Amino acid sequence: MYAVVRAGGRQFRAEPGKVIDVEKLNAEAGERLTLNEVLLVVPDEGAPLIGRPLVQGAAVQATVLGHYRAKKIIVWKYRPGLRYRRRRGHRQTYTRLKIEEVTVI
Repeated sequence: MYAVVRAGGRQFRAEPGKVIDVEKLNAEAGERLTLNEVLLVVPDEGAPLIGRPLVQGAAVQATVLGHYRAKKIIVWKYRPGLRYRRRRGHRQTYTRLKIEEVTVI
């Protein structure tokens, strides 16, 4: 069984035992979370449950493994002939989640 969940404005395929990286969540490492924005549930047998927009009574249980920051990207602005140059760096913070189970009531 797997589900498609929405977290941080993006969609992820959540299967039990799988590890996913989502945008930073306010949770401590080791804490257990419930992701309620389930868009699709596909059971091992039977027809998939498609949400409009969400599947009612579906939830995904996940454990926070930790937080990390991605590799730095450089944002460079340049206007030729105007002596305008701006350099700025950015590092996005992510939360690593381990999917424990997918439940449908």
